[in-house]
Amino acid sequence: MVAREGDASSVEDRVARPTNADVARLAKVSTATVSYVLNNAEGSRISARTREAVYAAAEQLGYRPNVAARNLARGKGGVVLYVVPRVAVGDMPIEAGNRMTTELARHGLLQVQIFETEDDQQVVDAIGNLDPTAVVSMFPLSSRVRAAVGAAKVPHIEIGLLPALGDPLLSVGTLRVGHLVSRGHHRIAFAYTGIAKWRALGDYWFEGVARAARLHDLPSISVGEVTPDNVAAVVAGWVREGVTAVCAQSDEIAGLVLFGIREAGLRCPEDLAVIGVDANPMGAFSSPPLTTVEFDPTALATVAIAAVLTELGYPVPSAPEPTEIARLVVRAST
Repeated sequence: MVAREGDASSVEDRVARPTNADVARLAKVSTATVSYVLNNAEGSRISARTREAVYAAAEQLGYRPNVAARNLARGKGGVVLYVVPRVAVGDMPIEAGNRMTTELARHGLLQVQIFETEDDQQVVDAIGNLDPTAVVSMFPLSSRVRAAVGAAKVPHIEIGLLPALGDPLLSVGTLRVGHLVSRGHHRIAFAYTGIAKWRALGDYWFEGVARAARLHDLPSISVGEVTPDNVAAVVAGWVREGVTAVCAQSDEIAGLVLFGIREAGLRCPEDLAVIGVDANPMGAFSSPPLTTVEFDPTALATVAIAAVLTELGYPVPSAPEPTEIARLVVRAST
């Protein structure tokens, strides 16, 4: 066989791949210490300064541990299961998941993305069949999936609750409520989906809106479930109560509220302002165009990757600083 030019460079790259001995020399520690640190061995008394030196050396050299051996020792296959929510939250979970897939692959970890289903059987089966080293989700998992994760005895990393994101519930709620207050609104309602399966995500965002409202000394948030059949009546009832603005649990539900406003013979934003969350691209073309909150998938992915690597004992030079994950997109609906 005639060697191609690319073959030689490929062999050279493999030969030149740094080892744990290279990391040890650069960090000025023993190879045993490198192994203890990078494998997050229990019972080893290693100072934070030494750990940081090892992580920094590994990062500088581009060292990757023998992931296959490590996973065999752990009895795992190196699979990270990423659960993509089935609720409407725009493209953000997919974009963040794609970035995570690429970065985790550099550490020899295979991320498998699986979409939630109505009964969660697909996710439960994946946990049983793939034997993952960790399960990652953007939002809370259902009780059935949580039970499967617990039975598998693997870590669950919920991105929305990671400390490096600060307090996303309050920060997103503050963006929405603060904007409405700046437009003169003080009586606010929250629109839930009428589909029980998606209620948990509504509870997630409602908590942030309610907390932000209390910080602004606003009256209690009015709450309603909206469906295509009842939305006009719900909207009309809010207006009669003196509500002047609605926070919806998603852009999809915000679009339904806009439909209800038209069906009730009302105007947006003159009679009722509406703000969504998740920056669905179609919101720019609703009537009127929808004010919403847009998330930064890069920031979310960066925080999630650090959390996964830390949980599994891979080198992470330093914990990410708390970061802003969202921005307000102001349009005509408010």
